[in-house]
Amino acid sequence: MIAHITSFLYLLAWRIVRSLPEATAYRLFARVAARSIKRESKSFNRLKNNLRRTQPNYSERELVEITSRGMKSYLRYWCDAFRLPTWSQERITSTVTVDGEEMFRSLVAEGKGVIVALPHSGNWDHAGAYFCATGIPIISVAEKLKPERVFKAFLSYRQRIGMRIYSTSENVIPILNKHLSDGEVVALVADRDLSKSGIEVRFFDGVAKMPSGPALLSLRNNSYLVVAHVTYTDIGIHIKFSEPLTPNNGADKSKIEDLTQQAADIFAEGIARSPEDWHMLQKIWVD
Repeated sequence: MIAHITSFLYLLAWRIVRSLPEATAYRLFARVAARSIKRESKSFNRLKNNLRRTQPNYSERELVEITSRGMKSYLRYWCDAFRLPTWSQERITSTVTVDGEEMFRSLVAEGKGVIVALPHSGNWDHAGAYFCATGIPIISVAEKLKPERVFKAFLSYRQRIGMRIYSTSENVIPILNKHLSDGEVVALVADRDLSKSGIEVRFFDGVAKMPSGPALLSLRNNSYLVVAHVTYTDIGIHIKFSEPLTPNNGADKSKIEDLTQQAADIFAEGIARSPEDWHMLQKIWVD
């Protein structure tokens, strides 16, 4: 019964937010962020603790300020999520800037397949919609959530903006292998491990676990692995691509660990530059 009520309320809110005037919708989400900041909610404090590790030289006042901006960025993402399916293709594409786009498109054109690893930063759905709208279909995987109706709504939402999404409840590795062998692009949010097979990496001042999937898929399929970092701008998003990652000359396990660490290092560089857009409101460090 609770799950049914939750689903009903969530889907109703989704419809209402999409029907509101845009300025009104974003003001509403900004007020939600302001309330969380004022109350110093559990989410606010978790984000603050995470950001403390990314900005060790910040004073308490500076840390509160950057966390407040982070909560506003996080709620902006959710308002985007409710409204993005109503955006025109012109709006989706005209509000994106990219560093390394020519390089990325040339890798895709080679037909070897490309894995894109991303942190939870900015609006990664907007990034996926941009490339779908400009000729590069995006394949991804979403965590299976409850209630079921809400999870299906999120799958439908991402499919409407052009992406093909699989659930973590499926045996996705063979499916993703097939997409990569066909020369397609697989994008995976990869700064937090949701399994028991994560790789321990050095991340800022501690040890975190990150998924081995991007490195494993790259090695198995001889596909390119790049990191993309997405941040917000006044009118949309900016995407910054890394050069393709190259593994060491060790055994397969060592290569997977090395590639995962390289990705973590690039995540850290991007997060340090734009900490307010890192939407990590969960525990990530092992300690």
